[in-house]
Parts: sequence; structure tokens; C-alpha cells
Amino acid sequence: MGLRFWRLPGALFLAASLVACGAPRQADQPSETTGIEVVTTFLPITLFTRAVAGDCATVKALVPPTTGPHDFQAKPGDLAALRQARVLVKNGLEMESFLDKLVASAGNSQLAVIDSSRGIATIDSPEGEAEHGHEHGEDEGHGHAHGAVNPHIWLDPLRAVQQVETIRDGLVKADPSCAEGYKRNAAAYTAELRVLNDELATELKPYRGKTFIAFHDFAPYFAQRYNLKADFLVDVPELNPSPADLQRVAAEVRQTQLKALLSEPQEGQRSFNTLAKDLGIKISVFDPLETGSDQSASDPQTYFVVMRRNVADLIQAFGG
Repeated sequence: MGLRFWRLPGALFLAASLVACGAPRQADQPSETTGIEVVTTFLPITLFTRAVAGDCATVKALVPPTTGPHDFQAKPGDLAALRQARVLVKNGLEMESFLDKLVASAGNSQLAVIDSSRGIATIDSPEGEAEHGHEHGEDEGHGHAHGAVNPHIWLDPLRAVQQVETIRDGLVKADPSCAEGYKRNAAAYTAELRVLNDELATELKPYRGKTFIAFHDFAPYFAQRYNLKADFLVDVPELNPSPADLQRVAAEVRQTQLKALLSEPQEGQRSFNTLAKDLGIKISVFDPLETGSDQSASDPQTYFVVMRRNVADLIQAFGG
């Protein structure tokens, strides 16, 4: 799958770095490792954990930032990382379908696993892919369908607050010697998340009740938080849209008068290109933060930069 990544403008990246909570450790600087070793799964979980860990722990991502959790293929080095780690932090809700077998193979009886979805109110996935016109053979799409619950909780800033607090509690339990540092870093980051939520709510208030259409089913938590309606072309990124999918989305666009379809950075315009041309509308981008660049993964402020940009693009899709 071809991947397209964004780069922060120099001034913005510098400003973001100056206000970042703590001092996140980059995985490519092993000489500067400190504290306990923490392994995370994919991009948003890495960002949240680095924000909480600061200088108290060394954080290493199991899934490279350029790879989505659906595409991850474990390597021998991943087992070694899990054997050495004190803590593993995951999103949960079956987002990391590869993880249970990998952890079992690592055989680290001392590994503490933090499920950041614990206690979060969830949204059910559509009942059966047939609801959105998907028809697959017996083996097609194996291992890539969402489970009974949609796992994309991190795209709601207030649910992200809960994830960060759960990560904080898990790190405090695993490493009480740095409890005050974890608590201080988490408090600063969650305060920023609440400010972000207030900001986005204000910007999206004029569009309450409107529908937007994303490439895959990542947006229900975001939509629920801001009183929007989210539809999608396919359930997960690996699926190809069926004729019924395309017909359904075309009808939705005509009904809602959307000005743009929302693709994803890793998809570019290829998935919506023909459909958008037929409908006479544009293609914009909503980044679900499942992938990014090595640079973006090292800075917890990436979450705020991406979410603000997503909302700006979404407002344009609404015609604002």
C-alpha cells in the first residue's frame, strides 16, 4: 500500500515541541534510554504514552508509525522488545488483533499490559457488512473486519482523556518511583485535550446534524462527540468497495449536498477519485491517526496538530 505522509511546518513543529509535556524519548535514540521500558502498539497509543512517560520511561512503538495496525507483520525483534519490556500499552477493542499471540510467544510473565480502552463507553459496529453492501467470499478480508465494537476511540478528545488517564494509572502502578512525574505529565496533556475538545465543539457547532463520508469506518466517536453523522465507503481500509457501496455513497452525497469526500493520507485520492469526478465534488482528507511519519510519532503534540487540521478540512467538506 502506498503511503503519503505529512510534514509539520518548521515554525509549527518548533512551537509544538516547546509546549510538549515532558521530554518524549525517541525510539531511534537507544543511548538516551531511561527508566522502565514501555512498548506501545500503534501511533495514537504511542503519542499518548510518550506524553505521560516524559523522562520517566523509554517508550518504543511495536508497530512502526508508517504501518497501520491492520498491516502489521511481526518480526523477531518485536518478540525481543516484548521480552525486555516492563509495560505494554494497547488501544484494545480488538484493534490490535495480532497482539495476543505475539505476547504469548514472548513469554514475559512480568509484562504488565495496559488496555487504554478500559471503562470507555463504546459504539457498536454495524451489524454485519451486508448492511453497507459488502459481499465477500468465505476467506476474503479475513482478520481485517472490526469486531462487535468500533475501536477508534482516540478520535474523540474526551475519550482520549480517559485513555491517557488509564495509561497514567498503569504506569504509576508499574513504576511507583516516578508516580509524580506520570501524574504531572498526564494532567498537562489531558488539560490540552479538554481545551482541544472545547475548540472543536465551537468550530463544529454550526454543522450539527450534518453527514460526512469517510473512506473507512473510523469516525463514529468523533461524530457522536460533535453531534454529526458519519458514513463510510468500506468497513476497514483493506476492503475494496462494492458497487452497492458506491451507489450508497453517491446517494448520500446528493442528499446531503456534501462538497467533498474524506479520504485518508495512506489512501490518497485513488479510492474516491472516480466517484468524486462522477459527482462533481472534491476529495479532502481526514487523518484517523493510524499511521504517520517517524518525526510525527516522536512528538505527542502531533495529535493536536492533526485533529485541528482534520476539522478545518471537514468544515470545507461541509461547504464552510
